[in-house]
Amino acid sequence: MILRESESRSSNKHLMGAMDNRGFQQGSFNSFRSSSSDEDLMDIPGTAMDFSMRDDVPPLDGEIEEDKSYNGGGIGSSNRMMDFLEEPIPGVGTYDDFNTIDWVREKSRDRDRHREITNKSKESTWALIHSVSDAFSGWLLMLLIGLLSGSLAGLIDISAHWMTDLKEGICTGGLWFNHEHCCWNSEHVTFEDRDKCPEWNSWSQLIISTDEGAFAYIVNYFMYVLWALLFAFLAVSLVKVFAPYACGSGIPEIKTILSGFIIRGYLGKWTLIIKTITLVLAVSSGLSLGKEGPLVHVACCCGNILCHCFNKYRKNEAKRREVLSAAAAAGVSVAFGAPIGGVLFSLEEVSYYFPLKTLWRSFFAALVAAFTLRSINPFGNSRLVLFYVEFHTPWHLFELVPFILLGIFGGLWGALFIRTNIAWCRKRKTTQLGKYPVVEVLVVTAITAILAFPNEYTRMSTSELISELFNDCGLLDSSKLCDYENRFNTSKGGELPDRPAGVGVYSAMWQLALTLILKIIITIFTFGMKIPSGLFIPSMAVGAIAGRLLGVGMEQLAYYHHDWAIFNSWCSQGADCITPGLYAMVGAAACLGGVTRMTVSLVVIMFELTGGLEYIVPLMAAAMTSKWVADALGREGIYDAHIRLNGYPFLEAKEEFAHKTLAMDVMKPRRNDPLLTVLTQDSMTVEDVESIISETTYSGFPVVVSRESQRLVGFVLRRDLIISIENARKKQDGVVSTSVIYFTEHSPPMPPYTPPTLKLRNILDLSPFTVTDLTPMEIVVDIFRKLGLRQCLVTHNGRLLGIITKKDVLKHIAQMANQDPDSILFN
Repeated sequence: MILRESESRSSNKHLMGAMDNRGFQQGSFNSFRSSSSDEDLMDIPGTAMDFSMRDDVPPLDGEIEEDKSYNGGGIGSSNRMMDFLEEPIPGVGTYDDFNTIDWVREKSRDRDRHREITNKSKESTWALIHSVSDAFSGWLLMLLIGLLSGSLAGLIDISAHWMTDLKEGICTGGLWFNHEHCCWNSEHVTFEDRDKCPEWNSWSQLIISTDEGAFAYIVNYFMYVLWALLFAFLAVSLVKVFAPYACGSGIPEIKTILSGFIIRGYLGKWTLIIKTITLVLAVSSGLSLGKEGPLVHVACCCGNILCHCFNKYRKNEAKRREVLSAAAAAGVSVAFGAPIGGVLFSLEEVSYYFPLKTLWRSFFAALVAAFTLRSINPFGNSRLVLFYVEFHTPWHLFELVPFILLGIFGGLWGALFIRTNIAWCRKRKTTQLGKYPVVEVLVVTAITAILAFPNEYTRMSTSELISELFNDCGLLDSSKLCDYENRFNTSKGGELPDRPAGVGVYSAMWQLALTLILKIIITIFTFGMKIPSGLFIPSMAVGAIAGRLLGVGMEQLAYYHHDWAIFNSWCSQGADCITPGLYAMVGAAACLGGVTRMTVSLVVIMFELTGGLEYIVPLMAAAMTSKWVADALGREGIYDAHIRLNGYPFLEAKEEFAHKTLAMDVMKPRRNDPLLTVLTQDSMTVEDVESIISETTYSGFPVVVSRESQRLVGFVLRRDLIISIENARKKQDGVVSTSVIYFTEHSPPMPPYTPPTLKLRNILDLSPFTVTDLTPMEIVVDIFRKLGLRQCLVTHNGRLLGIITKKDVLKHIAQMANQDPDSILFN
């Protein structure tokens, strides 16, 4: 049965600009051609499997032998398939928007290309040089991706830091300096007031020449909210007008792309430009979002665009997806300063196909990206990591109990966030709310800014907040979190001894508790708006706050009750045995793991992010506990949930299919359905085929020997049929509606003066994947996942019975899970 490819049509509102495929109509072949503009750089992987080992660009040859009338290659013709054109047909073997690629065909094309280059390399020196350059091109591409990704990340970091401080004031000594850099160069800064310098002026100082009093506070408050609204308005407006695909984190779409789906423009140049600009604006607005997730999208845009500089990757969708996997690793590398974690993140979380060669190249791309970012030094501290910590106190075995409690909290938060955020996003998509993205962003920004300004922990950027929460108090710290009563008792040298909390610590605890409530609530409504918005940093902030609160509580408990049995064996009086910053770090990992369900890559990112190598075991315990608790309440992570919400055709490799159904239970046509639409190998005219194409929306058709025998010959894609017939009409004299189409190696001799035949065997997949009608669906699902199939044909004793498409598999899985399949399919 037809490959009913609703993937070639999209009614999904989330993907603006989806193609409406209304079927083929004669004379309108050009409408089916993909644009070759740079906007089409972005092909998100889907899976269209054409197992043909032949070149997917069938040449048409219009030359007719002079000594006989053209008969389409009848008796006496060569065994080679007949060509209508001397050069390949443009467009054949390519894919429509919102379609899936054919992994097997793409890999076989690359093998043929590589084999041809290798054979030619023995013929001449120039061919040998070409062979060497082809082999080196992958590493050169990784180098360019790393350099470009690292440079853009450094630019984003510097710009976001400057614009975030712009909400509170400006540096008169140099408008391009942020608050920290402005006071670095000042000669009038004391240690106690190192954040205050004459060169840095708040808006109240600039407007009313004073920074004291209620009116000055109101002026600063008003300017803070005004700048936040301005940044948010610019961000959402640029996204809406120039690049609708630049919104969100991009990771759900990247995962779908890497699985073989195609979304033209999602990784194009305009998306890259607008996402880079609006990401700075969105982060600077003070919304509860991060730039780390969107940096993966930015890096993949860089990779996709640079692919077009190399024929090896420009013309092969499967090879391009290997590059995108490496680019995703580079994106995480520059987002957190964690190159190893970036490689593991790409492997564990986003990549669908990750061969060993891709692992090496991902490592190299992440290395170059991290080195580039370090060279730019956007944080000004000569360190690559975002939150460097210097914990000196070892953790004790008993502390695994509060660490596990933080893991439980992270799992509960992750499950709560996913359910509420998906419910809100579904409401946005199905109600009038979704029609006013600018208003929604401005309202959420206004609420966030108004509630954030009075509290110093919500007013500062989320990255600064996490950095302060991770920090272990020392003698040089002036934060309220370090306001201990005996902080200047130096009996232990440069470290603080026993630390009874002072007034500042208690005040900070209340402020952090309010910050936690605000972050939990506002992040639910922020993630998914029509602006770039990452989830890593907000999730880490929630966990870091909860961890710091628990850490301070444990610290004070150990101080006042050091004689308890749980403390007296390892925490003597006067000892500094609890590190609250460590609890914040573990809590951040737990909440991030609960939301994303990452494990290995999360732990590696966290210890690379902080430099806390000796705390791997607490991080592992919290991450694993968080995943177990979150999985018990819902199997999907946030990215998988958004994939399902948007209806992307993505087969999750982590889920198991255990239902006892057979291929015949899922295939189309079902009993009482119309018969399968097929083409015959040698008895249909151009008019017959065009009629079938115009009356259906299927993306491909099985080819059989005859309607009576139903013996399978192969499978042909709708797009290839359309383009081949169009080219034959244009460039082959005499092709008319009554011309017969042959998919055979030889065509029979034709009477004189009959219209020339079309021989389209070159576009026929002679080895489509087939299963028998009694094959268990558990095996079929596994085949679809591991081979990236787009469709497989169902046979019985060699006769064609039906077809199973990727959509049919997704629909069946949804039905088995008691879900409404029509609400989640990408139609």
